[in-house]
Amino acid sequence: MKWHVFPRGRLCSLRRALMLWLLPLFLLVGVASASFSYWTYSRMVSGFMDEQMQQLGHSVAANEDHLTLPQLNAERVHKWGAYVTQVFDADGKARVTSFAQATLPLQPAQGFHDVRQDGRRWRVFVVPPAHAGGTSVQILQSDSFRAHLAAERAGAAIAPVLILLPLSMLVLWGVARAMSAALQEIGREAAKQDEHSIAELSLERVPQEMTPLVTSFNSLLKRLRDAFATQRRFVQDAAHELRTPIAAIGLQLENLRGDLAPGPAAAQRFAQLESGVRRAQRLVDQLLRLSRQEAAGADGPGMVDLQSQLRESISTLIALADQRHIDLGFVSPEQAAQPMTLRCVPGDLRSLLDNLIENALRYTPEGGVVDVRLLEERGRLAVEVVDTGPGIPHEMLPRVFDRFFRVPGNGANGSGLGLSIARSAAERCGLSLTLRNREDRSGLIARIE
Repeated sequence: MKWHVFPRGRLCSLRRALMLWLLPLFLLVGVASASFSYWTYSRMVSGFMDEQMQQLGHSVAANEDHLTLPQLNAERVHKWGAYVTQVFDADGKARVTSFAQATLPLQPAQGFHDVRQDGRRWRVFVVPPAHAGGTSVQILQSDSFRAHLAAERAGAAIAPVLILLPLSMLVLWGVARAMSAALQEIGREAAKQDEHSIAELSLERVPQEMTPLVTSFNSLLKRLRDAFATQRRFVQDAAHELRTPIAAIGLQLENLRGDLAPGPAAAQRFAQLESGVRRAQRLVDQLLRLSRQEAAGADGPGMVDLQSQLRESISTLIALADQRHIDLGFVSPEQAAQPMTLRCVPGDLRSLLDNLIENALRYTPEGGVVDVRLLEERGRLAVEVVDTGPGIPHEMLPRVFDRFFRVPGNGANGSGLGLSIARSAAERCGLSLTLRNREDRSGLIARIE
């Protein structure tokens, strides 16, 4: 089983992994530092106090003939660590003491002892008599005072570490967050890439550990860019090569029209052949339009007057409307609160509007109506192309944006590329394109906003 630094689930992130591993380490360092400081200061305090007890004991033993002991109270003994002096006769009987509440008997051996009596611990030092029949001196000190003093000194020493621990964890969290944000920024830059604008990611400020990953990703982006460029060149070259022979076939059909044998069967077959050629011509035109639209960097974005662009697209397609006897109208607000402009590539907006209006004209039966409406709703612009055609079955609405998809049973000439081109252009302009069937009658509403 392979071991991983990152945990599973929601905790699988750089920030959480750093905190998961370093937070216990910081706490362990804090506990170890506190324990070591307490042990060090405990030994230091014990050594210092033991030396003072020795000096005091020997001093009292040397001056036993002129000994006067000041009396101590419990606060000075237990809270402040005052030394208790006891002097014993040769038979072990207490002769004099500086703290009457301490009733420890004389310890049998000289030197240091740790004694517990009445729930209290004492540090004891015994000085034996200097001669036969002489007195013994016993020095006491509260062991709890020593422990408290050692803890106090250790706490003072470890306090900066304890203060710096949460500060360092906070700094660590901030650094981890900044690192995570930098990596997320790389991810956002990668997410911006699409087939129309593929640029290599910058290696500036990329951590050394991430450089191989970003470099390999840039290599992949380069291969994708080359693949899309090859695809566009193929579509454009194929469309250009097909345009001339298809146009020649169309001319030959016109020349054959006069030589057509009389009869409904021949006329029907000729009409079918003519319809197929027109569809092929439209497909070639749409492929050329698609290749020009997908060419990277064909035009730069700019401010476009939406109302003027709509009028221009309608003027271009008015001949098709007259040919099919369709009433093509334009409805716009009489007075706009602000200029009806948007920032996009002019060619994309023109392609979007032309395809939607032309699509409505081709699928609306002769004698129908197509209205282009420019709306301003709550400060936002919208364009609706409303026709009186057959509409689209509800279950097929999500598929009509697929390339080369055509609604079965629809007799109108088309290539299945118009709506796909329109949607791609809308996305590049930052617009949303939706289709819905009319509720008042048959027909379709294409809405841009």
